[in-house]
Amino acid sequence: MKTNNNTTILSMLYKNIIALIVSILLVACSDAQTREERQLLEIDDSMMFVPIDTSYSFIRYDSNHLILPADSSQMRTFANKWYHLLATGEGHINIVQLGASHVQGGTLPHRVRYNMLTALPNLVAARGLIFPYSAASKCNNPYDYKVSRTRTLDLTRCVYKEPAERLGLCGIAVTAANEPADIGIRLNEPEINFASNSVILLGEARGGVSPYLTIRDRHGDSLAVQATSVDKALRRYTYQLPQAVDSFHIVLPCSEGQSFALTGVYLDNGAPGISYHSIGVNGASLVEYNTKCPYLTADLQMVKPDLVIFGIGINDASGANFDTSVFIRRYLQLVDSIRSVSPDCAFLFITNNDSFRRVKRNYIVNSNGPLAREAFLRLGQITGGAVWDQFTVMGGLGSMGTWQDNELAQRDHIHFTRKGYQMLADLMSNALFETLVQLKPKHFAPTDEVRPKPQDDKHLYKKRTSRNADGKDANKKDNEGPDYISY
Repeated sequence: MKTNNNTTILSMLYKNIIALIVSILLVACSDAQTREERQLLEIDDSMMFVPIDTSYSFIRYDSNHLILPADSSQMRTFANKWYHLLATGEGHINIVQLGASHVQGGTLPHRVRYNMLTALPNLVAARGLIFPYSAASKCNNPYDYKVSRTRTLDLTRCVYKEPAERLGLCGIAVTAANEPADIGIRLNEPEINFASNSVILLGEARGGVSPYLTIRDRHGDSLAVQATSVDKALRRYTYQLPQAVDSFHIVLPCSEGQSFALTGVYLDNGAPGISYHSIGVNGASLVEYNTKCPYLTADLQMVKPDLVIFGIGINDASGANFDTSVFIRRYLQLVDSIRSVSPDCAFLFITNNDSFRRVKRNYIVNSNGPLAREAFLRLGQITGGAVWDQFTVMGGLGSMGTWQDNELAQRDHIHFTRKGYQMLADLMSNALFETLVQLKPKHFAPTDEVRPKPQDDKHLYKKRTSRNADGKDANKKDNEGPDYISY
C-alpha cells in the first residue's frame, strides 16, 4: 500500500515538473515573440525605399509594382523570412539574380544589392558567389570587385556550341594550363563590409595541381593558405583564413601537363543577414543554363536560394522564330532544378526590356517584346512567382529608342548606360520593397490605430537620408565604371 502511495506521489510530482517546464517554455516563446514583434515595429519600412527621378515622362511610374499570382504563398514565405531577419538579426537569406549580359555587367544587380544593404546595414552577410570574368581576355567584370591577372587565361562560356569545361551555376570558366597563373580579387564597395574569412573555389583540377590562396597578414607580409578540405565530387576547395580580408590572390601552380578550370568563387564570413548573388553570362539563354551547366544543381546546393530573380530571356526572344511555349517549358525546367534544392524558394521574374533588332544597317523594333511579356506573366501564374513588368515600366514597345535618346540606353538598343541600369535597379528595388511591406506578417503589423495609409507612388519614392535627390550616393567616392558599359 505504501509502495502504491509513493508511486502515485512520484507520478504527480513528475507531471507537475513537466507542466512547469512546458509553462516556462511557452512563456519564453511568448516573450521571444513579443520581443521580436516589438523590435520589428520599431523598424521604419519606408527607409527601404530609394528616391527615383520622376522627370522622365515616358517611364510608366504608376506600373512600378510586382504582379503577384493568385497564390502568393511563396512570396509570403519569403516575406516571413525577411521580417524575422529584420526583427531578430538571426538567420541568413540568399537572393540569387540569374541572367545574361545585363547581370554580368554588374551595375543593375549591385545597385539592388546596395539598395538593400545600405538600408539594412546590420544585416550585411557574405558577398557570396562571384566569378573573375576579366581573368580572360575581353570579358567584362562587375565594378564592385576588381580582378587582376598575371597572364590571360582561356575562357569557356555556356554559350559556346561545345564548352571545353564542365560548367556550374556561373555558366563560365577560366582555365590555367601548363604554366602557373595568379588571379587577384579585391572587393571594391567602400560602403559595405564584405570581408571574408572563408573562400571556396569551384573548379576542376587535372594532373595533380593543388591551388592555394595568398593573403596579406596583419604585418603586411604575404601568407600562403592551403585548402582545409577538398571535395572532388562537388569540385570544391575550401580555405579557412586566419583573418577576414577584402582582397586575396588565387594561385594556380600549374606545370607541364597540369591544368585547373575555375568555375566560381564563393566568399563567406559566417555572418547572419542577406547575401545577394548575381550570376550572368553575356549572350546566355535558357537552353545554355539547362543543358550546358552539368554542375548547376550541385552549386545551387551550396547557395540554397530563398529568392531567385530571373532575368533570362532577352537572347531567347531576339530571333524571328520566338516560340513562347518552348520558352515557358525551358523556364519550368530551370525552376524544377532550383526547387530540387530549395523547395520553398520564391521566384521573381523580370520581363524582357524593350529592344531593337539590327537589320543590315538599321535598327527595327523587336516585335517579340509583348509576346515575351505575356510568357513571363504566364510563368508567374504557373510557378507562383511574382513578376516585375520591366517592359511596361520602360514605356512598352518601341520605348528603347526614347531611352537611348535620353542617354539611358546604349546605341545597340539592347543594353543600358550606367544611369539607365541604376534607374531600373531603383525601380525594381522599390517594387520589391513595396510587396514585402504588403506581405508583412500580421503579427508584425501595427494595430489599426497606427497602421500607415496604403502606399501611393509618392511613398515609393521617399528619399533616404543617405542619398541625394538625384539618386547619387552622398559623400561617396565614385568607384563605378564608365557611363557606357563595354560588352
